[in-house]
Amino acid sequence: MDKIAVLIPCYNEAQTISKVVREVKEALPEAIVYVYDNNSTDRTAELARTQGAIVRHEYKQGKGNVIRRMFREIEAECYLMIDGDDTYPLDCAGEMARLVLEHNADMVVGDRLSSTYFSENKRPFHNFGNSLMRVGINGLFHADIKDIMTGYRAFSYEFVRTFPVFSKGFEIETEMTIHAVNYSMQVENVVVEYRDRPEGSVSKLNTYSDGVRVIYKMLQLYRNYRPLRFFGSLCLLLVAIALLLMVPILSEYLRTGLVPRFPTLIVCGFMALAGIQSFFAGMILEVLAAKDKRDFEYRLAAVSAEKREKTEA
Repeated sequence: MDKIAVLIPCYNEAQTISKVVREVKEALPEAIVYVYDNNSTDRTAELARTQGAIVRHEYKQGKGNVIRRMFREIEAECYLMIDGDDTYPLDCAGEMARLVLEHNADMVVGDRLSSTYFSENKRPFHNFGNSLMRVGINGLFHADIKDIMTGYRAFSYEFVRTFPVFSKGFEIETEMTIHAVNYSMQVENVVVEYRDRPEGSVSKLNTYSDGVRVIYKMLQLYRNYRPLRFFGSLCLLLVAIALLLMVPILSEYLRTGLVPRFPTLIVCGFMALAGIQSFFAGMILEVLAAKDKRDFEYRLAAVSAEKREKTEA
């Protein structure tokens, strides 16, 4: 088992990967550097290998698929993940690793948004999207994560071994964040500098299509992890609309004794029934979510025991 494993997912980063690997080795000379190439058509893998990194491959396209492969294949006491686009200085890498190894952190978030991100990043919709996701996830899950979409993170062995990767693309950061928050894992924020990509280096993130997938993933996980709140909110919405439509009908009935709009009344009745069904569905799923949390604690204990055996061996 490695003490510190640095994981660098890459797709066509030949322009920057050599510099990133060199800086990692200077900042964390004791770390093992793994570069996972995701079907690059340039010299990314060759250049990374020249700098002394261990190069492996993931042939299913997408950052989520790469991270699934990395987490499956590598065992370490501390995992440091960083993008290969040279947007993150490595001066905070030691502190992030220390929080995992000595401070029991399960995930350390490299917080770009509290430093230079908004001044360095030249894509205004990316700035808006990052702020939107931070407000949305912190509000829905009552968390205090400073940067949801950062690719600069450190993880504990326990986090990696208990994290089921379902995302295929860039929504993986959202999934990791919500997983840590939902299961009450220890999350630390470290402010890191951010620099925009060098000229000629192109972002692989599509602002609109990937943005929609990220928002959908957030709502999907909110439904899965907070079912009573999700379906309870749906219940309140349906019942409120039903009552709003029913008020004129009820007023007319009290005044004249007649019900002139039977179709509207029937729709109101069905909406109210749907709301009640939604509430009870949320209650049932909330019980299942509570059981899942209990089972997770058993899995976490087993993984912690496994880690102790491997570090002592």
